[in-house]
Amino acid sequence: MKKLAIGLVQQSAWDLPVDSMPLAAGYLKAILDSDADLATEVDVTIHNLRGGWSLSHMAKTIFADGTPDILAFSVLGWNYRNFSCLADLYKQLNPNGLVVFGGNHVSHQADKVFHECPAPDVVVNGEGEITFRELVAATLRNPGEPDFSDVLGVSYRLPGGSHRTTGDRDRLDSLDVLPSPFLSGAIPMQDHTGTFPYEFALMETNRGCPYKCSFCYWGGAVGQRVRSFSRERLAEELDFLAFHKASTIFLCDANFGMLEADEEFVEDLLDCHAKHGFPSSLEANWAKNKSERFHRIVKLLRDHGFKSSFTLALQTLTDEALTIMGRRNMKLNQWEDLADWLAAEDMECFVELIWGAPGETPDTFLTGYDKIAERVPRIAVYPLLLLPNTSYTENREVHGFVTLKGQSDDFDYVLANRTSTLPENLAMQRFMYLARLLGENQYFKTLWRPARILAGVSQSALIKSLLEWIEAGEHPSVVAFRDSIPVIAESPAVARGHRLLYSDRELDSEIERWWVETVVPRFPEPWRAFGAQLYRFARWMRPVYQPPEVSAPPAGLRIERDDYVSEPVPFDWPVATLIDELKDDVSPAPRPAPVAYVFRGKRGFYQHLDNHEVGAHYFMRPEAVPPA
Repeated sequence: MKKLAIGLVQQSAWDLPVDSMPLAAGYLKAILDSDADLATEVDVTIHNLRGGWSLSHMAKTIFADGTPDILAFSVLGWNYRNFSCLADLYKQLNPNGLVVFGGNHVSHQADKVFHECPAPDVVVNGEGEITFRELVAATLRNPGEPDFSDVLGVSYRLPGGSHRTTGDRDRLDSLDVLPSPFLSGAIPMQDHTGTFPYEFALMETNRGCPYKCSFCYWGGAVGQRVRSFSRERLAEELDFLAFHKASTIFLCDANFGMLEADEEFVEDLLDCHAKHGFPSSLEANWAKNKSERFHRIVKLLRDHGFKSSFTLALQTLTDEALTIMGRRNMKLNQWEDLADWLAAEDMECFVELIWGAPGETPDTFLTGYDKIAERVPRIAVYPLLLLPNTSYTENREVHGFVTLKGQSDDFDYVLANRTSTLPENLAMQRFMYLARLLGENQYFKTLWRPARILAGVSQSALIKSLLEWIEAGEHPSVVAFRDSIPVIAESPAVARGHRLLYSDRELDSEIERWWVETVVPRFPEPWRAFGAQLYRFARWMRPVYQPPEVSAPPAGLRIERDDYVSEPVPFDWPVATLIDELKDDVSPAPRPAPVAYVFRGKRGFYQHLDNHEVGAHYFMRPEAVPPA
């Protein structure tokens, strides 16, 4: 008897030369493969698509080996349009096939989906695993005309063009009823070379978010009550991933570090590292309010040499904007002490901000930006998007939002509101583009502090200075970079610009010329010769950008196991020491003291450049050696 063929489609947000782990599709495959009644009746295939693939490439990947009976898509804002096109193609290939859309972007959005997309037959509302299993079971009972009226948590088309929405499905009380996508074998753990094939390992330790921020659907999508997987299951999954040499665990939780179970998870993580040598880094969406438990977790990770970037999700420092966001009373707004503590513990952190919130103006935003940058220069600034099912979207007229759809996604980008105009927003988008490249992705990592202290230039002023210089530049590489600046600072455009910075050496040389000619003259005269060497030091500190198919290391570097190591690089001053010792009162200029540095850093940045959290692990480290 022919099995029911099911295709599960998931696509990464990033245009990376490495696969992202298909966690959502893995849960769906696991629940079908682990069901005694369904497993023998279905043949489930995951189609894991990369973010930069063309529609034709995606279509070939999905349909080259046949057309399934059910095609289910994990829909987010960045793939909504592409998945609608692929679903339409599928219906041409298999008019009687079933198309299922699920995911945050379409949940409870059946009116929009069925109006805009002719192909989807079913929209899943809320958590999807149990619902999808019941959809498949209903299809098997009556393949020609399945009846979904008893399936909770769906909207489905009816003859004649209307649709019906069933009752809400309760959130799962026990997440352990969901088979593990790892332990069940639903997600492959090796590629054809026997290597762990993903950018990092995605895991959930819990679901739920107790907050209801105006811009975010997290609490609405997975429920405000936090529900956890058992420690025993998580420990088994960690051991499994460590055995397969997953170097980074990236948690999909909304607020890691909030629960006692989070501390236990870290203890088990460190046990796995001691046993297998993997993982070596942990990335997470950290708890908004940083408790004593968070502090203990930070110290535990630091003491065991784990890499992690700790997020301060401030979004804004403007009181009016915070109030409208629904974040006014969060303790995180007393952030200075926390930033100082993390710095004292030698733990890297970054701040997340949103530009475009009602209650914010360019002046108030940049004032807050520079205040933050004095402590934490690594700032990720994101354009405000109006997401489905959020307070901002439901009250868009109240806030006076003017929006534009993304070039290739289905996000509504805010270009004006009642406190900021369209021209102001367009100018801020250009600022934000450079801020994301230089700050969020740390291209200027070692330059911010000397510029602020020695040249008296704030972080936003430095970005604006470079932007003005780019606008006036005539060098072909500068012109090409200027022409690549998008109207909206969307993440795909930022990724393209980031690769351009690392791949065009002439562009970087021109930026060095801007630094020497525009910024260094603002240094006190005795510090200017030191300032002129800073950019060369900053260049050596950056990760090594080299495609994996190129075997020979770049000039001046050699390979030692998994690291790039430079030959000794001479400087006239102990640059690293002087940067660390800079004080706000500008101490007397140092005398030249020649020193050489050997720079050492991990290989593999090329594959992770578009993700600033993982990319941060690849920056070089200087080791002073006696000059030759």
